[in-house]
Amino acid sequence: MKRAATIQLDPEALRHNLAVARRLAPGVPMWSVIKAEGYGHGLIWAAEALAAASDGLAVSQVGEARALRAAGFDGPVLVLQGPHDASDARACAEFALQPVLHDTAQLDHLDASGIRLPEVWVKLNTGMNRLGFEPRQAGEAVKRLRAAGHGQQGLHWMTHLACADTPGHPQNAHQLECFAGAVGAWPGYRSVANSAALFAGWGSGGEGAASGDYWARPGIMLYGAHPASVPEDRPPEGPEGELRPAMTVQAPVIATQPLEPGSRVGYGATWTADRPGRAGIVAMGYADGYPRHAPSGTPVRVGDRICPLIGRVSMDMLAVDLTDCPQDGVGDLATLWGKGLPVERVARAAGTISYELLTRVADRLQPAH
Repeated sequence: MKRAATIQLDPEALRHNLAVARRLAPGVPMWSVIKAEGYGHGLIWAAEALAAASDGLAVSQVGEARALRAAGFDGPVLVLQGPHDASDARACAEFALQPVLHDTAQLDHLDASGIRLPEVWVKLNTGMNRLGFEPRQAGEAVKRLRAAGHGQQGLHWMTHLACADTPGHPQNAHQLECFAGAVGAWPGYRSVANSAALFAGWGSGGEGAASGDYWARPGIMLYGAHPASVPEDRPPEGPEGELRPAMTVQAPVIATQPLEPGSRVGYGATWTADRPGRAGIVAMGYADGYPRHAPSGTPVRVGDRICPLIGRVSMDMLAVDLTDCPQDGVGDLATLWGKGLPVERVARAAGTISYELLTRVADRLQPAH
């Protein structure tokens, strides 16, 4: 059953944010990343909004790519985790997908499938130690792929930066140098830039980059969230400040409660009023995707003012301090994040990241009209 809380999605915001990404890396083709159900916005919805403006769409798994093809999207599709088995490998050929290969087991899957893929990407582990061949294995990967007939239209290269949201971190220079050294002698496209790396200016590989043509992979920024937290007292400026939220989550105030000094609010009585005031009860809780661990003080926007969350978040309700908002009450809308309240601010207060909030919103919420 749908709840009173609503999600409003703005497809034009995605296209606007992609244009911001292009300004950060002029001339660099863009894979628009729509994995994890379009970062919680909906896989097909995100594809519909972005396909025409993108150079290609990037997903995590072959199943997501199958869904895109079934929905009629026939442009380039990048599969970031590559094939998990021989069946996935055959699907890459059947649906004209470009897999990212990161392990020798995937080369075995390709051999077992008996297919040939015109374009493939090879991911190198330059220091994040998550996915990727060791740089010293690059030549052997090329040898096996070429021997099997893969990559006749392109054998391309990719890595992922662990600390791109902290541009000055020495790990970035180490990884970029490692990548350049590993792929410098090989033809094919290169890709190092996710959203954070685009903001850092590394759309074309950064200083000392290997020669060649680069692709970027913007993800979180397409949905209007900066990969680094929004500073409390200094909002982003320039392209960072131009991002528009694609998701706004709202819920109505369904009750108010008068508070006296010493009044306690919520389970565990963790918040105590220190002055006369008023609590507003909002129809949004952790079952709807709001973080249960969000502490008192987490910002919630009611009307045109920021009101602090008070007490513990309940399953389908939370409380805000309306003491300084006498004009707001039952029936007014609270914005949990989105237009007027960046999701990064809420995430930082809750000790998490915007990615988690956007991808956790439960489907009990109804579309806003």
